[in-house]
Amino acid sequence: MKESLSASFEKIFARKPEVLAQAPGRIEFIGNHTDYNGGYVMGVALDKVVTVALAKRSDRKLCFARAKYGDKVFVDLDNPAKQPKELNWVNYPLGVFKFLVEAGLKADCGFDMLDCSNLPSGAGLSSSAAIELSSAFAMSKLYGFEADLKTLVKIGRKCENEFLGMPCGILDQGVSGYGKKDSIVYIDCLTEEFSNYPLPSNCRFWLFNSTKKHALVDGLYAARHNECMQAAKILSGDGEQKLLRAFNSADLEAVKDKMSDAVYRRAKHVIEENARVLEAKKLLLSGDIAGVGKLLNASHESSRRLFENSCEELDFLVDTVSPMKGVYGARLSGGGFGGAVMALTDESFSQADAEKVAKIYEGKFGKKPAVFTCSSGDGAKLV
Repeated sequence: MKESLSASFEKIFARKPEVLAQAPGRIEFIGNHTDYNGGYVMGVALDKVVTVALAKRSDRKLCFARAKYGDKVFVDLDNPAKQPKELNWVNYPLGVFKFLVEAGLKADCGFDMLDCSNLPSGAGLSSSAAIELSSAFAMSKLYGFEADLKTLVKIGRKCENEFLGMPCGILDQGVSGYGKKDSIVYIDCLTEEFSNYPLPSNCRFWLFNSTKKHALVDGLYAARHNECMQAAKILSGDGEQKLLRAFNSADLEAVKDKMSDAVYRRAKHVIEENARVLEAKKLLLSGDIAGVGKLLNASHESSRRLFENSCEELDFLVDTVSPMKGVYGARLSGGGFGGAVMALTDESFSQADAEKVAKIYEGKFGKKPAVFTCSSGDGAKLV
């Protein structure tokens, strides 16, 4: 992809790029709705990436282009204002540039930028974080700005939160930045500390996108968030207000009668999900992938029964793929209420097996799920 992007850059801008960088998409592995509760989460960087190419201009314009379309958008370097909805693809690298400058990057001239991707669109693999991290690496190199990885990860999240208005946690940018081949990224969402745990090289990930989009998803997210905050407030009592991460199952049972049934079940899911993430760390270190698979299944069952962010389509996919040969475990991946199921498999699970799942799903719901497979890959880097 590096060679084809360089060739496209030269064709569009009539000169070679000075800097190229790439960053991967990601899968949420385990740790569902734990991030805003100050908990723990694991994600996997993929072997599919967004790559960007940059070169300095002689004026103070920022020019953004896409290899797929060849269109160009110009923004004044001295006024990097958010672009309208139809140009939203520009806002990801533009927001990163704005916050890099605020962090101390000195830009005495503008740049030309071109990006391309081999991430499948609409698969929920966080191409937004991939463009943010690849842009941060390339822009820093282009202008000689020294910044550590954690700073660039936080700038990517700041772009998402403050420039684009998407209140995501640190998972997407953290995994895209800290990913390593044959490993899983573990994140403590309270301290925003990142570490890597081993994943056998024969592990594969299969995504089955239900193609279901829930019309009320924003409201459902907000409702779950509020229920978690209610539970944390009750658990904190009259003392210092803490997030659900601070409590265990015994703490929850002691105040169960002070909560509505829904609030209790949301808290139970988060507290037990945090425990599953911590257990997954131990099992990964001991190489017990079968045990990790059981945790994935338990995570989905908790989403189904306690957090109620699954749906009939996701449940059907998990129930169909989980018993199949070569499958360690499966769960919904992401916010839920629709979206995709992730299955962790060994190398024996084939495209034919995946197509069998898709055919069974189509027989039930009248539409085929989008199927995609990938392996783990490295995090953001210059190329």
